Amino acid sequence: MIKTKGEEIIKILLENRGLKTARQKEEFLNPVSPTEFTAKDLGIAPKELQKAIKRIKAAIEKKESIIVYGDYDADGICATAILWETLYKLTKNVLPYIPERVSEGYGLNKQSVLQLKTRNPQLGLIITVDHGITAAEKIQDAQKLGIGVIVCDHHQPPKNKPKCTALVYTDQICAAAIAWFLSQEILRKIADRKLPITNHLDLVAIASIGDLEPLIGTNRSFVKYGLGVLNKTQRCGLLAIMEEAGIEKGKIGTYEVGYIIAPRLNAMGRIEHALESLRLLCTSQNEKARDLAGKLGLTNRERQLLTRETARQAIDNLKLIPPTAGQSSKLIFVAHESYNQGIIGLVAGKLVEEFYRPAIVISLGEIYSKASARSISGFNIIEAIRAQADLLVDAGGHPMAAGFTVETVKIEELKKRLSETAERKISEEILVKILKIDLEIPLEAISLSLWEKVQTLAPFGLGNPEPVLATEAVVEDFRLVGVGGKHLKLTLSGTSAAEKKKTFFGAIAFNQGFWAEKLVFGQKVKVAFTLSLNEWNGEKKMELKIKDIA
Repeated sequence: MIKTKGEEIIKILLENRGLKTARQKEEFLNPVSPTEFTAKDLGIAPKELQKAIKRIKAAIEKKESIIVYGDYDADGICATAILWETLYKLTKNVLPYIPERVSEGYGLNKQSVLQLKTRNPQLGLIITVDHGITAAEKIQDAQKLGIGVIVCDHHQPPKNKPKCTALVYTDQICAAAIAWFLSQEILRKIADRKLPITNHLDLVAIASIGDLEPLIGTNRSFVKYGLGVLNKTQRCGLLAIMEEAGIEKGKIGTYEVGYIIAPRLNAMGRIEHALESLRLLCTSQNEKARDLAGKLGLTNRERQLLTRETARQAIDNLKLIPPTAGQSSKLIFVAHESYNQGIIGLVAGKLVEEFYRPAIVISLGEIYSKASARSISGFNIIEAIRAQADLLVDAGGHPMAAGFTVETVKIEELKKRLSETAERKISEEILVKILKIDLEIPLEAISLSLWEKVQTLAPFGLGNPEPVLATEAVVEDFRLVGVGGKHLKLTLSGTSAAEKKKTFFGAIAFNQGFWAEKLVFGQKVKVAFTLSLNEWNGEKKMELKIKDIA
C-alpha cells in the first residue's frame, strides 16, 4: 500500500496516464482554448477546408439554397445546429435537414435529395455533417442534379473516399467539433469576424461526450471549455432540458451530459423524429422549449423501457439457448423481427456489458435488415464487418461501434463469416475484463482535499477514466437498497497506524447487490473505488463508489 499525500497521488495518476514531463502535465491540467486550434492540430486537410470555404462563399454570393444535412444522433443534431445557426447569420437561404431513421436511413438518401431539389430548384449545395464519408454513390447522384456536396465527417473512411466538392474530414474529434471549427473559419474568412467562444461550445461538449470521444488531447480542450460554457448557457432549449431532468445549473459534468442530456437528444431519433431535438436546441421561445423538453423526457423514458425489455429478452434467450452451429462463442449475433431499429445499438451495448463479448444485433426486415454492433477493447468491429463487404448493402462506424445494412437472405452467411473472424482474431486474454487500479492508499488518506485534487484531472470519460483507487477496510455495516435490492450500501472503516484511530466512510456499490450474500460484519476486505462527493443540506461528505470487492 502506497502511503502518499494528495500531491504525490496526483503525480502518480498523471504518470499512469503517460504524462511524465512538466510540459505534458501542464498541457493536460490546463488545456489550450479551442479557439487556438489550427486545421493541422485537428487533423483536417487545410486545402479541403479552403475548398469548402470557397464553395460556401460562392453559394452565399449567388444566393443558392444550402442544406445542412445532419444525422439523428446527439452529435449529428448538435453539428447541424452549429453549422445552420452560423450560416443563417450570413444567408437566409439555408435550412437544416435531419432524416427519419426508418424511412430514410442513415446519411444521404437519394429520394430525399431528389425531393429537396424538386421542392427548391435553387438548391445548389448540401453540407453533410456526421456522415458522407461512405456515400460516394449518393454524392454522385446529388451532383447529377446540379448539387455540390461538402462532406464533414469523422467516421472511419472506406478505401476509396468520395469525390465531392470538399472533404472536411478528421477522426480525431466529433462531427460537432468539426462543424464548430468550420463555422469559425466561415466567419473569419467570409464575414471577417470570429465566433465567440461562448457560442456553440456547449453543443460541442454534449456531442463529444455523447459520441464517446476519448477525452484527451483536442477533445479534452473542447469538453473542458465546453462544459464551462454549458454550465453558464443561456440557450433556452438546454435550460429546459435541465429543468425537466432536474439538473442543477452550474453543476453539469460528463455524467449529467452522458447519462441525462445526450440520451434525451438521442431518444427522438431512436423512436420518433430527431428534428424535434434540433428544434429544441435552436428555439428562442421559452414556452416552446419547455414543451419540447417534456416531449424529449417522455420519449426517453419510453426508449429506456423498450431497451430494457428487448435486452432482457435477448439476454434470456442467449442464456437458455447454446450457440448455434457455425456461431462463435466469442461473438454475440442475434436477430429478430421485433427489434426496433432505433434501439438495437443500445441493446448491443447491454449484451457487451452482460457477456463481455462483441455483439451484433439485427432488426430483421423482409428484404433488408438493419444492424448495430458494439465491441470490446482489442477487436476492431468495423474492420471485421467491412471485410464482408460483398454481403453488405452499406456499413460505417468506428472500431468500437458500427452499423450496417444487409439483405435478409444473406444474414446466415454473414454470421458464419463473422464468427470465423472472431475465432481467429479474439484471444482468450481479450475476453477477460480487467479493472485497472491506479494505486492503493490507506483509508485515512481519503479526504475532501484529495477529492478536490483528483477533480483537476477532469473531465473524465473514455480515454481519461476517473481514477480507480484501492484500499483495505473493515465492513462495519451493509444493506441492500434500490428496487429489488440491486445496489449495496456499506459503511467501511480503517484504523490509522499513527493515530490508532478509526476512520469511517460510507460506500455504494451500484448493481452489486449480490455481495450481500458473501459479506459478513467485521470482515476485512479490499475494495476498488472512485471518489464521490455527497452534498446534503450544505454538508459535504466523501463517499466511495465501489467498483469491485476482494
